[in-house]
Amino acid sequence: MDLLNTLVDKGLRRELPTREEALAVLAASDDDLLDVVAAAGKVRRHWFGRRVKLNYLVNLKSGLCPEDCSYCSQRLGSKADILKYTWLKPDEASRAAAAGLAGGAKRVCLVASGRGPTDRDVDRVSDTIKAIKEQNEDVEVCACLGLLSDGQAERLREAGADAYNHNLNTSEGTYGEITTTHTYADRVDTVHKAHAAGLSACSGLIAGMGESDEDLVDVVFSLRELDPDSVPVNFLIPFEGTPLAKEWNLTPQRCLLILAMVRFVCPDVEVRIAGGREVHLRTMQPLALHLANSIFLGDYLTSEGQAGKADLEMIADAGFEVEGSEQVTLPEHRTAAGGGCGSHKGAGCGSHDGAEGAGCGSHEGGGVCGTAAAAAAAATAAPRAAEPRTDLVAVRRRGAGTDLAPNA
Repeated sequence: MDLLNTLVDKGLRRELPTREEALAVLAASDDDLLDVVAAAGKVRRHWFGRRVKLNYLVNLKSGLCPEDCSYCSQRLGSKADILKYTWLKPDEASRAAAAGLAGGAKRVCLVASGRGPTDRDVDRVSDTIKAIKEQNEDVEVCACLGLLSDGQAERLREAGADAYNHNLNTSEGTYGEITTTHTYADRVDTVHKAHAAGLSACSGLIAGMGESDEDLVDVVFSLRELDPDSVPVNFLIPFEGTPLAKEWNLTPQRCLLILAMVRFVCPDVEVRIAGGREVHLRTMQPLALHLANSIFLGDYLTSEGQAGKADLEMIADAGFEVEGSEQVTLPEHRTAAGGGCGSHKGAGCGSHDGAEGAGCGSHEGGGVCGTAAAAAAAATAAPRAAEPRTDLVAVRRRGAGTDLAPNA
């Protein structure tokens, strides 16, 4: 297990693994899975202890999006039978947020479908942020509104936003296969705008879209270079009525290896299990808490999640504790470097933008356990097939945009 020892040492020193090492993690066999989780868990506990940060999504505007992101149930041309509504009023959004905060969430993530906000949209969201913070002074608020124009990040910051989310989603090399109405560079530019405005940057990925191991490593290394405070990991939810409806490439074991790889590459950032954890991790969700230090509570943008009470019981049963509003999320060296997610009472980042959310690989240097030749053989093997669990994909029918109580 020399590789795992090396990865732990690098994680404790915040040293970037090599691409070969990251690929070897993804190539690990089921026999080595618990060893990988235990190793990545040491890194997670070193930087974040046994705390789990809870986040709550409020979908301010559902559906009606002009973008063609293949993974998204809100995309242009989607036939998915999701809720569709235009902007929630500030008081409606504030009531929805209050439900999540009452359930133990520390941060509220305000999400709206669309290419990007108009200046009038920024005014709407600014009013919503103020309404939420009037009722909950210590709440962290993250906005996720799509591509930002010049000056909009600054306006959100002035309104009280602590963070901005915009995911890279997949590697630069394959981005054009997933979305054609905007570019990978557009997304990177928006993350830079958030950084420059003093917002805590949050940016992550979606796994399970048919990407290779190399693509996964590429996007996670790109995220490390962008240096967001928070990295949400979404697992594709293949909604009927979207182009990726038949992409069932994930197993619980595969999801754990992806989370472990993210933790090794981004050891001291908030790694969040986002959309799709219930669908793909299933009964292995508690193990994932040894890798990630943050989850979403309750439902997602257009899909239903695990019951909020079950989330809290899972955290307690696994021996973890919910992070309190008085606790600082990030390690001191990150907060001292200029603020960022959880660096002070009321700072934060998080969310994902429309995602609700195969194979193996290594180069010379060996796998997680075994010889370099064995790792190379694993690299050419077909990905483990996953049985579609369409029964676990439930469209959200409660909470924001409805008259029914939210799940929190």
